[in-house]
Amino acid sequence: MAHAKNHDYHILPPSPWPLLTSLSVLATTMGFVFWHHEKISGLLFGAGIIAILACLIAWWSDVTNEAEHQGDHTPVVQLHHRYGMVLFIASEVMFFVAWFWAFFDAALFPAELARTLGDTPIASADLGTIKQYLRTEFTKGVWPPEGTHVFNAWRLPLLNTLLLLLSGCTLTYAHHALVHNQRKDFMWGLGITVLLGLVFSALQAVEYMVAPFAFKESIYGATFFLATGFHGFHVVMGTTFLAVCFIRGAKGHFKPDHHFGFEAAAWYWHFVDVVWLFLFAAIYLWGNSGGIVGH
Repeated sequence: MAHAKNHDYHILPPSPWPLLTSLSVLATTMGFVFWHHEKISGLLFGAGIIAILACLIAWWSDVTNEAEHQGDHTPVVQLHHRYGMVLFIASEVMFFVAWFWAFFDAALFPAELARTLGDTPIASADLGTIKQYLRTEFTKGVWPPEGTHVFNAWRLPLLNTLLLLLSGCTLTYAHHALVHNQRKDFMWGLGITVLLGLVFSALQAVEYMVAPFAFKESIYGATFFLATGFHGFHVVMGTTFLAVCFIRGAKGHFKPDHHFGFEAAAWYWHFVDVVWLFLFAAIYLWGNSGGIVGH
């Protein structure tokens, strides 16, 4: 009786996964740095990636068991999970703000002079040094930079946009079916959403392979690949999130009144959809229109 639970909160038991995951991330980071500088082979990096995946699978399995079988995720705990997911998505919004900032800074001011030229005062710098810090040297004062061949927004980018919009519809259909305890429709809607996510990633890989510009030595390429690449990474993570929900759904998990694991995945996916719409409008449409002259 002294140890009886008389509250709605979830007191976490001791777990090895936070420590092991941290060590795995450390090994992965060190392995990548050493590999990049050719100090060692990529063995440590690969082992770190495998260790991270193993830790996450074990850790998330424990969380799933606590939610589905042990009854630890009470309404109060679920509410706190919702707060946490909202804050996480808000942090992701700010993450993408950085990439949009970099893109619009380069696109709106393609002839901008750097504030400083290293340790050299601008007044005493020679013309060659100044030109190195002028974007005009790389963009010719317009955006997209002169000579850059860009994608036609109404072809592959538009197809990917339609795929993501359709996936948002199928995911909403799956959520509606789950709330009304229509398990078959839920599984169909969720499965189609995962499939659309996979197709989107495959088409983006094709787009990267046929890109007429490179990441290196190109302001346009750097901003394009950073913004769309990180979004693509989020699509892969979101697809994985939904695929795990599909596997759980096939095992009979999720109830009409208790399914925050799936709901969190849906929130994340809709966030990814919205970010893509901004990327499509800003980078593929507006940014590719040509003749945007800087101040």
